[in-house]
Formats: sequence, C-alpha cells, structure tokens
Amino acid sequence: MKGLFCRINGSELKFVTQETTLPEVLGSHDVRIHVKACGLSPVDLKFLEDMGLQRDAIPLGREVTGIVQRVGPKVTFFQPDDEVVGILPLDSVCSGLSDVIDINEQYLVEKPAKLSCTSVAAALEDGLRAYSALHAHARMAAGQTLLVVDGASSFGLMCIQLASYHGVKVLTTSHSQEQHTFLEQLRPSVVRVIPVHKNPSELIPAVLEETGGLGVDIVVDQGVSLQEKGEPEEEEEEEAAFLPHKHDIISALAVGGHWVTSQKDLQLDPPDSRLMFLKSASVSFLNAQVWLASSSQQGRYLHILRDIVEKMSSGVLRPQPEEAVPLQDAAAAMENVQLRHKKRAVVQM
Repeated sequence: MKGLFCRINGSELKFVTQETTLPEVLGSHDVRIHVKACGLSPVDLKFLEDMGLQRDAIPLGREVTGIVQRVGPKVTFFQPDDEVVGILPLDSVCSGLSDVIDINEQYLVEKPAKLSCTSVAAALEDGLRAYSALHAHARMAAGQTLLVVDGASSFGLMCIQLASYHGVKVLTTSHSQEQHTFLEQLRPSVVRVIPVHKNPSELIPAVLEETGGLGVDIVVDQGVSLQEKGEPEEEEEEEAAFLPHKHDIISALAVGGHWVTSQKDLQLDPPDSRLMFLKSASVSFLNAQVWLASSSQQGRYLHILRDIVEKMSSGVLRPQPEEAVPLQDAAAAMENVQLRHKKRAVVQM
C-alpha cells in the first residue's frame, strides 16, 4: 500500500510516494477505513518542528472521508460500512492518500449520506477554522458586526455563511472584480462588499460609514501587512498587496472589539498597542491545529466537526466547489498547494 509523503532535502521539499504497512491487529479504539477522498492543505513545517513532530518523511493528506472496514474491540461509535469523515492527528504515521488507513475513533464523525465525499474533504479544515475564529475566539452573537478579509476565499466564505446563520451583520473585502461580483451575489448574507482591489484606502471609510462611525465588533483576517509597502515587485506578491495594514484593522475595530488574526509573526508597535488599549479591544491568533495538539477539549472538537458536516448537509454551509484530482496527480496537486500557495485541493481515491 502506498501513501504520499513530504521529504525535506536541505531547503527543498520533495513529494514522494512510498510504501506503508498497517498492523495486522487493530488497536483497541482504532478504526480501519477505506479512503474515498482526501483534502490537501499546506503543511506548516515550522509548527511541526515547534511541536517536536517533524520527521524525515511527513505524511500528507489529513482531511479524509471513507467507509469503515474494521473496528477495534473497544470501538463504540462506529460499525463496519459506516461512512465517516475526520482529520488525521498531527502525529499520525498514515498518509490520507493511502487506500486504507487506521485512525482512532475519537478523530472521526459520521458523514451524512447526502454529502459528497469530495466536498466535505475539501472544506472540512476551512469549516474548522471558521468555527474556531467565530465561536472559540470571537464569541460571536446575534446583532454583532463582522469584517471578513478576502470573503471570496474558501475560508472567508465559510466565515460569512456561519456568521450570517447566527444573525451577525457581515462586511467583507474583494481582491478582484470577479470576486466582487461573486460576493455581491451573496446578499443578504453580506451587507457590503468593499473593493480594496480598486482602492485599499477605502477600507476604513467604508467600515465606519456602514457602522455609523462605531467600527466592527469582530475582524477575521487571513494575514496582514506589517509594514507600509508600495507596488509588489513580483507577480506572486500581487495577492499580498491587498492584505490590510495592521493599523487599518485596529482602526476598524469598535470599542470592545475582537481581532482574530492568522498572521503568525504579528508585532504591534506601541502606537498600535495604545489604540487597542483605548478601545479595550483584544487580539487572538487563529491556529485551528491546536484542536489536534491537545486532547483537553476533545469532546468540544468532535461537536464542532459534527456541526460542520450537518450544516454542510443541510445547505447552511455551502463551500466553494473544488475540482477533484485523480490519485496519480496527487503529488503535482500537493506541489501547487505547498509551493505555489494554492489554498486547497482534494483528491478522489
């Protein structure tokens, strides 16, 4: 049986297929599943190193859907032939791009029959990030106002739909005319789309105009600019040119507002900290992997996964369709995800 792994050769990453074997005897709480689809997300090598989990061959593909083949003697949640979905733990030795894998039952939930394997595998991590940002960090409530940066992305779309379902007023930004047209069609989920691709300086005036000068209660970004910068020097930096400056994010916050950031190396200068203090605002860092780095909130994590797949099944969450690639193209798809900064890919087994 083969799986896809990442090997680090100096400063280069190589995505290779190698043979793997499974034990003859299942662990007490393990489930053996036949994988039907697997989502590919960028691997955070620095995070794995910090957690002490980096190894010579890093298994790839962690968001999986499949059918249960066998269960361990103490498994209580699943039976053979159940359809399941889950995210492999950080220390898993299995690649999700294997035909058959073993996984502890505590990382799986049942997949609704009407939900396709590829759609849930492609969107599961973005759904988890959206729940983490809006529920765990921001504690969103009906009547609040939310600014989602880059709402046309798969993660941004999840945030918009989840917030709108809970009665939150949503503003978002567009990074191209195509994105702007797409987001405008989401009304009434989005009350205003701010075209920062035309004029980045329009963000703050538009937010203050829409909120009566008060600012938004919650901001969810996907990275921010730490320094003032001019025109991007290279083509691949074009998307980064639309990232809001950290001071603009703080300026958009209301009194008591909450900023959820994906910027790993965020640094606040004294004037920015002073402005946060004056607004009694707070900032938290979004790292959805933390659910799998600690078992202290395992029950809450499983509740989130169940809610995500149920809302996908009922149509409350409608992820952007992702074209599935065949297994033989998995290495090339992973290269696009990891090295060319493509947000997501899904492999149909």
